Amino acid sequence: MSTRQPHPPIQTKRIAAIDLGTNSFHALIVDLYQDGRFDIVDTLKEMVLLAEEGVTDTLSEAAMDRGVEALRRIKTLTDHREVEEVVAYATSAIRESKNGGTFIQRVIDELGIKIQAISGRMEAELIGLAVQHGVKISRRPSLIMDIGGGSVEFIIADYSKTFYLTSKKLGVARMRADYLNKSHDPVTKEEIQTLEAVFSQQLQDVAQAFAHHRANILIGSSGTMQNIGLMIAEYYQRPPHLTVNELSFTAKEFFSFYKKVIGYTHQKRAKLKGLEEKRIDLIVPGLILVNFILKTFSIKTVKISAQALREGIILRYLEKELPVFDRLLKITNPRLRTILELVEKHDWHEVHSRHVAMLALRLFDEFKEDLGLSQNDRELLEFAALTHDIGYHISHKQHHKHALYMIRNSRLRGFKEWEIEVIANVARYHRKSVPKKSHEYYQQLSPEHQKKVRILSGFLRVADGLDRSHYQNVRDIRVKKGKNKCTILLTSETDPHLEIWGAERKSELFEEATGRTLKIKSDVILHP
Repeated sequence: MSTRQPHPPIQTKRIAAIDLGTNSFHALIVDLYQDGRFDIVDTLKEMVLLAEEGVTDTLSEAAMDRGVEALRRIKTLTDHREVEEVVAYATSAIRESKNGGTFIQRVIDELGIKIQAISGRMEAELIGLAVQHGVKISRRPSLIMDIGGGSVEFIIADYSKTFYLTSKKLGVARMRADYLNKSHDPVTKEEIQTLEAVFSQQLQDVAQAFAHHRANILIGSSGTMQNIGLMIAEYYQRPPHLTVNELSFTAKEFFSFYKKVIGYTHQKRAKLKGLEEKRIDLIVPGLILVNFILKTFSIKTVKISAQALREGIILRYLEKELPVFDRLLKITNPRLRTILELVEKHDWHEVHSRHVAMLALRLFDEFKEDLGLSQNDRELLEFAALTHDIGYHISHKQHHKHALYMIRNSRLRGFKEWEIEVIANVARYHRKSVPKKSHEYYQQLSPEHQKKVRILSGFLRVADGLDRSHYQNVRDIRVKKGKNKCTILLTSETDPHLEIWGAERKSELFEEATGRTLKIKSDVILHP
């Protein structure tokens, strides 16, 4: 079988998406490809606090000056990165201001950036698109909530369909200015009750939609929800090392955290790890809203999406502007899609990698029940197999170590942090040394995840050995399990001496995991 690799997807354009929010401006610079993939080139976040004194019908001169200067810095970055097109969308504070048009014209005149003020409904639609693309969502509906400074977007969706979306004027800057007395430190019980009454009245239609499409999980996006997630992770001593995406916590954990910190003063909140300095006061109405949602809708689990409006802008641009985005965007599983985006970016050894994945999964299925493994473990093994050779893009000799680094630092979407670490470590151990205490990234794993790495690596090492030639000589396998030994019988194209040698020399972890000595034999040769 030929191992000639297909030509990599053609890069079509470099664009920048700018989300002009009420609290902050976010710029995302990406390279677009014909297959619908996009690679992040650079990002920049500027806290501007357009509604520092509340969301009113007029932007102050100081707020407009901050906004222009933030966009000036963003333009410097886009110019440096040779961006071909800038797509800028403005949200609540600008679209609701009488002089929002003045600000938009000033930006055009001074910087040449054209801004489109989008409706709240479109904002919700794009946020939902981004979260569906970047987070693992089940077939059951999830409630998506994006807490901004001026508005809060609510979306009810499953992994592919949207059932409901709306935008409410309940943003944290608006709530703080309208209902919380700045001289009160901490917030009073009466102010909390007032906010809850506002939420109850404003969210009646959300509650009705929720009753028809009941969700058991809340997915939060954007800065306020990310800060809440990070604070809770720090509070329970499990801060993320790689990404806030898929960071999760239970409602019970949130309630315990909320009860402790809602009575904090500004000074005490400033000491909370995970909380940005400019959100010290804005976080209060955000916490009250999350507490209200979790109690009212009896939601048990919360997780965070790192993707929000700016990624939605990119995805919508791809849909409209690229005539050929046939493969990747049609994959509804964000985990598989992001893995394929990663490997295709690095000109992967596709035929070999898919074949190794098939063999590894065959071994996994034989021992799944014996070892108490889950379907999620199977998926992690598959992704490790698909990515195990991407390090060749950098170096042949150390490609297993480069694979570890590339997987850990590739902003994979839809995964919890520990899952990324497991995939990276399993890919790293497909060759050479088995895991050791002296290995930094292996040592960082919990004992449970170290065990998982050793088991899954055992399957991957044998499967990789069975395609030692990279020519898919071994077409199929049968497994015969004894009490203390295991025999793998091979169906091969030609004599499989090289493959048997390649697999048996890497069988240590397999034998450790299964508790059986391994023997590999030729069973059927298709073309002797």
